Amino acid sequence: MASIFAKKPLAQLLGEANSTGHGTLQRTLGAGNLVALGVGAIIGAGLFVRTAAAAAQAAGPGVTLAFIVAAIGCVFAGLCYAEFAAMIPIAGSAYTYAYTTMGEFVAWVIGWALIMEYALGAATVSIAWSEYLNKLLEVFHTSIPYHLSHSPFEHAVVNGVQVHGLINLPALFVIVALSLLLVKGTQESATFNAVVVVLKVAIVLVFIAVGWQFINPANHTPYFIPADQPPIGPHSYSDWNKHGFGGILGGAAIVFFAFIGFDAVSTAAQEAKNPKRDMPIGILGSLAICTVLYILFGHVLTGVASWREFADPAVGGEASVAYAIQAHMPGYGWLATAVTVGILLGFTSVILVMLMGQSRVFFSMAKDGLMPKAFSELHPKFNTPYKSNLMLMVFVGLFAAFVPGSLAGDLTSFGTLLAFVLVSLGVWIMRKSNPDQPRPFRAPLSSPSLPLVPVMGALVCLLLIGALDSFTLKVAFGWMFLGFIVYFLYGKRNSMLQKGIVVIPEEMEKEAFIKPDPNNR
Repeated sequence: MASIFAKKPLAQLLGEANSTGHGTLQRTLGAGNLVALGVGAIIGAGLFVRTAAAAAQAAGPGVTLAFIVAAIGCVFAGLCYAEFAAMIPIAGSAYTYAYTTMGEFVAWVIGWALIMEYALGAATVSIAWSEYLNKLLEVFHTSIPYHLSHSPFEHAVVNGVQVHGLINLPALFVIVALSLLLVKGTQESATFNAVVVVLKVAIVLVFIAVGWQFINPANHTPYFIPADQPPIGPHSYSDWNKHGFGGILGGAAIVFFAFIGFDAVSTAAQEAKNPKRDMPIGILGSLAICTVLYILFGHVLTGVASWREFADPAVGGEASVAYAIQAHMPGYGWLATAVTVGILLGFTSVILVMLMGQSRVFFSMAKDGLMPKAFSELHPKFNTPYKSNLMLMVFVGLFAAFVPGSLAGDLTSFGTLLAFVLVSLGVWIMRKSNPDQPRPFRAPLSSPSLPLVPVMGALVCLLLIGALDSFTLKVAFGWMFLGFIVYFLYGKRNSMLQKGIVVIPEEMEKEAFIKPDPNNR
């Protein structure tokens, strides 16, 4: 049996990327679709929910700087993703890249971490979707009862009465509906997403333009949360990453969740019409557009309302954007309703892309034998990994229905950051091990002798992992430990590579400019 660090031959990956027919994903997405997928995944809970959460918990008005710090890490990682996605246009994203650069066990670690990124990401956004649905229903003087729209671990005082959550039905509903849409087809899902993205970006631009005139400069002073800030609601500010510049890093770790969309684009590489050109455009284009919007949005939101209001659950803790408009922008109640509708649509596209990304990662892992074969089976009519979509519907749906959104969001950030670290290092390793491999897109300053971009991408993301709160890190490491157990009990025993089942088309060996290693090293 091969070593757990055996690498999947690059020629085999390239052969899979160029295969056609039933059993393979169809190339139906253009550059515009990919940018829309990226923007669809990026602008959502990260902007409309995590912005206020980061300001309230760690960064204060400096949340704009937190976005910049997070974006810097994303730019480095995004360049590395773009190089890989153009060179190896196959489903699986970071998992696939790690398999051919760092070996099977590291690939498994990333694949397991990506469950936290995509599956829990979808659950987190569906919980936020539920909050904003209730906010919209309030316009019509109705709402979904607290116990049917919150998890059993949440409680609040409603009309002077202490109430506890039971199940989050709206969050469960949206997961089920979008999972069924993904079963129907990738192109249909992409078209739906593109329409939603146009509406969502329009709402963001309107909020920035209108909200700018309501900015109160006093809300931006002091710009950092002071070290002696007393607790507000459930939030304490004594830890190093909860105030001052440390709070900027803590805030960056929180809002990093807002940037996960661009790497979700890379999971669709096997469905891109011209991946060598379109993947870099999709990844870097969506990242650039959203970073500018994030900084402007964060500046306006914390200027219209004080970050202290967002820290108090009884004031502006839920549906914070709609709250800021209603409380501080008189005469624009219609905008609060429009923003809420836009946010609901935006969340919908985020969930869609996250569920699609997770199913594609499972598709690749199942093809390699590391996950049950059912995850790689395609629908006989729609040619989508429908069993993967349906199983995710159950898993993510249960998580969305019964787990609080705050925990899910921070775990998503951990999974994202870990994937970014390993993808960044993977580019450096691939430059050293396969220097002659054609690269349609090359990340700058990434040569074996000057790996500035990969190293900086890894270091910034490691720094942000360290800035996550201790409870999140404990849960995340517990999840990763569980992953190790699953790998050795199932993955290692069923791995195609471990069994020696590696098929490399002869023509692909020549195209890849590499020779297969008989020892799978």
